[in-house]
Amino acid sequence: MSWQQIRIDVPSGVAEALTDALMEQGALSAAIEDAFAGTEQEQPIFGEPGEPVDQLWTHSRLVVLFAADADVAAPIAAAAASCGIPAPTAWEVEHLQEQDWVRATQAQFDPIRISDRLWITPSWHEAPSPEAVNLVLDPGLAFGTGSHPTTRLCLEWLDRELHGGETVLDYGCGSGILAIAALKLGAAQAWGVDIDPQAIQASGDNAAQNAVTASFCLPDALPAIQTDVVIANILANPLRMLGDLLASHTVKGGRIVLSGILQEQADEMNALYSQWFEMTEPVFSEGWSCLSGVRR
Repeated sequence: MSWQQIRIDVPSGVAEALTDALMEQGALSAAIEDAFAGTEQEQPIFGEPGEPVDQLWTHSRLVVLFAADADVAAPIAAAAASCGIPAPTAWEVEHLQEQDWVRATQAQFDPIRISDRLWITPSWHEAPSPEAVNLVLDPGLAFGTGSHPTTRLCLEWLDRELHGGETVLDYGCGSGILAIAALKLGAAQAWGVDIDPQAIQASGDNAAQNAVTASFCLPDALPAIQTDVVIANILANPLRMLGDLLASHTVKGGRIVLSGILQEQADEMNALYSQWFEMTEPVFSEGWSCLSGVRR
């Protein structure tokens, strides 16, 4: 089986309506992308919770899938007419052949080196450094595979600062990667909290795959624990609201580690958390920050 994948550049103001219209005209799938993706003109449109983005990119591109034998000009013209716009006169066509999509997807994920002694290795790969600490982690529904700068910053902190025997709380655990890494680096106990039940399930599965035992739960089920290390890789907005809570879970003299914070937000967040912690200088990577401090 094969398909036609069509790419059409359209005004952003009609992108969503045209996508819906193309689906009504028989398209198998349709998505909207930034027409400048992968270039210096690429435009991020994501926002933090409580700060919704109400517009698409300045220039949008529709990526539309049709059957291999479809006459795509007719449904494109009909969809444009239903939206009250002129029919596009040019588009790119790519013919896609059926393939093993699982294998193709797996090929995109190679082992990730965090340090000489810490690697993240998908389950289908041989460990490139068998003598190192290898986190066996596959891409899934929950955030946290080690490829994002914020996760890497937290993993680097754990690799550098854990000495063994600590208790660790990962607040906003996602895939559970940070709690699991802490245990494999010598922590005595680890808890993980997330608001998403799928993240709790994924974290438990990932811990079992790595032969470690951690406790993962929704926020309301977290016991009144205090730990040596509290780590939260979330975003600035929720971290602004969670300061008192995170401090309450940190023992006196314990450590806080915060990420998911843009570089330009670092000074503000450091100042905010200095109410409870003696904060150190932020560490930056690719426009993101990692903050840390010691509980007063």
